[in-house]
Amino acid sequence: MNPQEKIALITSGLQEVLKLNILEDVLIKENRNLKIYWGTAPTGRPHCGYFVPMVKIAHFLQAGCEVTILLADVHAFLDNLKAPIDLVAHRAKYYESLIKSMLRAIGVPIEKLKFVLGSTYQLSKEYTMDLYRLSSLVTEHDAKKAGAEVVKQVSSPLLSGLIYPLMQALDEEHLHCDAQFGGVDQRKIFTLAAENLPSLGYKERAHLMNSMVPGLAGGKMSASDANSKIDLLDAPDVVKAKLKKAVCAPKEIEGNGVISFIEYVIFPVSELALGNGNGVFHVQRDVKYGGDVTYTSIDQLKADYAEDKLFPADLKRGLEVALNKLLEPIRSEFEASKEWKKVAADAYPSEAKQEKKKKEKKIGTGYVAKAKDASSASTDGPVEGVKGVADAVGSSAEQALEKLDLEK
Repeated sequence: MNPQEKIALITSGLQEVLKLNILEDVLIKENRNLKIYWGTAPTGRPHCGYFVPMVKIAHFLQAGCEVTILLADVHAFLDNLKAPIDLVAHRAKYYESLIKSMLRAIGVPIEKLKFVLGSTYQLSKEYTMDLYRLSSLVTEHDAKKAGAEVVKQVSSPLLSGLIYPLMQALDEEHLHCDAQFGGVDQRKIFTLAAENLPSLGYKERAHLMNSMVPGLAGGKMSASDANSKIDLLDAPDVVKAKLKKAVCAPKEIEGNGVISFIEYVIFPVSELALGNGNGVFHVQRDVKYGGDVTYTSIDQLKADYAEDKLFPADLKRGLEVALNKLLEPIRSEFEASKEWKKVAADAYPSEAKQEKKKKEKKIGTGYVAKAKDASSASTDGPVEGVKGVADAVGSSAEQALEKLDLEK
């Protein structure tokens, strides 16, 4: 594969590429492999939208790129405590297991992939000094703007949400990459990095952006929003139930999460498997509705749907079959692994059973009902109370560091 073919493969299917000339300089002038990193914060359970970056990672590897996957454990902790310090290390392990299984499921060799845990370098004195340096250059307004589409937005935002985009910018330098890959929702963070890293004496990087898959209920598909997504380990009947509830208005293409999922996940995965540049999508339906049909073009599928030749129920049924086929090897691998099951249990512990409500005595008996304990930590999101805060952020810096490092 020559440099031009590599560039074409690296950029295929992307919504936007910033600084294409950097890719050309590395692959043509310097004649070396491109170094790319993709990061993910281990928060809620990953969803099927993760197949979008997985397909591109497959393309990067085919083009000879050196790919690093950042398991951004510190970022997960900083993003409105989506992953409390007690759970973040377990969730990072869960994400790594799931990402590897996803790649194997779509036939991607993972031997050349490099996984890096953010806390292994983001706590160093050099990184910390760079964070101080960058924070002296970036305004509160610009930091908030950069993270607006990535960091969870709440009525009383935490300072940690402003640190998040600064760290993502610095990761480009400390992971020694030529390009960062992410969703188009990351664009403002990418711009912040491009505008500010040169001021620290570091080179500017290229930025590669894939499209975002709309959620099943509209909006962005999010790992932290159960109603918007299908989890990668959801059982077949759960997949069916979620798709049945998915927003899929007849003849409407724009904002249709079902069609978008077929476009950005099913077709690209099929194309990767077939290796002939074309994907396929099968729809099984009754003869009186036109019989079975096989689409080799998303444009034709959209045209039929817009003209009411393809109905929502048939579209959903076709996606149900294709998606369950795609998820089956991942489910099987999980069920066969005691270690992965243990990691999952530690990463996403079941909520404690509610205590049986004690019957309060009638007024006048001298009984004073105890106030409910509001200090326990939740598994995702802000916490209140002394105990809850200690569980979420650690009772000391030493304890927090220990919880980030499960190997100790």
